[in-house]
Amino acid sequence: MKNAVLTILLMLYATIGLAQTFNSQKIDSLFLLLQKKDKFMGSIAISQNQNTIYQNTIGFTDIENGIKATGDSKYRIGSISKMFTASLVFKAIDDKKLKLDQTITAFFPNIKNSGTITIGNLLNHSSGIHDFTRDDDYLEWNTRPQSKEKMIERIENGGSDFMPNVKSEYSNSNYVLLTFILERIYNQPFSKILTNNIINPLKLTNTYLGGNTNPEKNESYSYKYEGKWKRQVETDMSIPQGAGAIISNPEDLNIFAGQLFSGNIVSEKSLELMKTINNGYGMGLFQFPYNDKISYGHTGSIDGFESVSCYFPKDKLAIALTSNGVNYDNNKILLAVLATYFKEPYTLPAFNRIELKSDELEKYLGTYSSKEIPPKITITKQENTLFAQASGQGAFPLEPTAENVFTFDQTGVKIVFNPSEKTMILYQGGGEFRFKAE
Repeated sequence: MKNAVLTILLMLYATIGLAQTFNSQKIDSLFLLLQKKDKFMGSIAISQNQNTIYQNTIGFTDIENGIKATGDSKYRIGSISKMFTASLVFKAIDDKKLKLDQTITAFFPNIKNSGTITIGNLLNHSSGIHDFTRDDDYLEWNTRPQSKEKMIERIENGGSDFMPNVKSEYSNSNYVLLTFILERIYNQPFSKILTNNIINPLKLTNTYLGGNTNPEKNESYSYKYEGKWKRQVETDMSIPQGAGAIISNPEDLNIFAGQLFSGNIVSEKSLELMKTINNGYGMGLFQFPYNDKISYGHTGSIDGFESVSCYFPKDKLAIALTSNGVNYDNNKILLAVLATYFKEPYTLPAFNRIELKSDELEKYLGTYSSKEIPPKITITKQENTLFAQASGQGAFPLEPTAENVFTFDQTGVKIVFNPSEKTMILYQGGGEFRFKAE
């Protein structure tokens, strides 16, 4: 009994010590700044050795009704759902209900190359199966309910983009099919499989398969910043299934990651397979390097939601960030948190927005083309906000930060205009591209 008490006291001491050494004020300052500048709405949690050492939430779950987000607010986590689905598949493999090298022909005989595509190919995106979210008409039907039969038909009709095992290319279709395979072998709906095998055993109180957003359950709507936050339409959750339909929050995601890497969900052998990276993809996991450290996890994006979950096995460190409104690069927030945790230099961003009137934006309008890259960029305005739209892509708002200089922090874009010459230079990812108005 004395040894047990001593162990508990040591664990408590370790947790308090971590909380005291982590510079929470620095991250508090970052989130206050992000909130003040309309750069982010959402929640973060940091866990060390499966103990939460930091949590913060800013913004609203429902702007129109003035409902502020709390630590218990829930968010669509998009493709982080694939971590859960892959874990369920490997649990089925551990229980000898599936084999990694078995083909999918018994489940989907009409899918092209089904006789050679394996469960493993679906898991690490090497199947060649076309991603239905890239179809030209996807946004014409993604808000309407789709039956299992209809989704299988859509995937069958999408065909193959390459032969299995030739390369890897991200495809949501792979994980929708894995969802249906799990339902077949368990003879249960995916929501029940998820609940019985992960949610209930881990006591994840804020995680479940989502449906239409329900504010009464503290679920968040998502928003896009267009001079002000604008609510986004909702993808019907019958479409992404185990590829992107799970709802959760950061503390639950950290519990899940900690338990997964502690060997409490799948076997050690299965976890090693999940972590093994081929052609940039693991089996339900990505690898995220930070300096000399390696973490594993996944990112997620659906509608206006953007999230990330990562786990550093050697440090037993879990970080999850869920957002329902992003006007800044989530990766920069994550880097700020990591720099703070590992006691490295970090400077708060300087958001130097200047205010311009609508008529002052006129000189930038037009369609610009470049000899260096193919997409044309059309510059438009709505009231006193400038927008840029590349060919075949959605428009995004530009924020004025200096004379003739505009930025879009979410993707690291900077555009410098020369109105007298009707030219502009686009900077992104270390590249510099010159455009001229047509």
